Amino acid sequence: MKENKYDDPTFFQKYAGMARSQQGLAGAGEWQAFRALFPDFQGKSVLDLGCGYGWHCKYAQEKGAAQVLGVDLSQKMLDRAQEINAAPGIAYRRAPMEDLEFPAASFQAVISSLAFHYIEDFPSLVRNIRRWLAPGGDFVFSVEHPVFTAQGPQDWVYGPEGEILHFPVDHYFSSGKREAVFLGENVIKYHRTVTQYVEALLQNGFRLRALVEPQPPQDMLDLPGMKDELRRPMMLLLAAQKEPEA
Repeated sequence: MKENKYDDPTFFQKYAGMARSQQGLAGAGEWQAFRALFPDFQGKSVLDLGCGYGWHCKYAQEKGAAQVLGVDLSQKMLDRAQEINAAPGIAYRRAPMEDLEFPAASFQAVISSLAFHYIEDFPSLVRNIRRWLAPGGDFVFSVEHPVFTAQGPQDWVYGPEGEILHFPVDHYFSSGKREAVFLGENVIKYHRTVTQYVEALLQNGFRLRALVEPQPPQDMLDLPGMKDELRRPMMLLLAAQKEPEA
């Protein structure tokens, strides 16, 4: 089984206290920008990789998706998704996304929110996603920005009075495993550059539709720590479309 930090009771309890866990999409600073990249879900079959609490599954269903499958490695995440985001046409499945198998052209849209930085072999996953998508299908995802994942611990550099000085970026071009700290817990993530994310798409039959480095919306800037998110990018959003077969 792949690393499954979200089923650790202590870690999951901390995650459950986050704004995006309690408020759903409205508590996610990148939501407005992410939503703008989504295709029309009407009548489509949608796959959500790393679905977590199922917020995006429910959104796609509410926007008319014919069926939505949310996949996550964490049983605790899926239990919560069933509690708060169950609806007709939505199914949830526990599995590592790297091990999934579907017939070709099973979906018209594949989405993922903040999950792929836990995946070691991203190009292989992209090849699978291309096969699972119907021609012209959409692939939209968010990841932690490579500036954020590069150095590893993912924390600011602080001054003698605890003030934020700057955010460290180091070993940017050395992709691979990072020992990060998230919610005070040690978590394994995988760093890759912006170029590597884009090249994985372009080299595997996708056309890039959009690349966005979202900033916090104005109505969230008064929240604690949110203005500091303007000092460095934390997330990267990408939207691509499967090219027709040659």
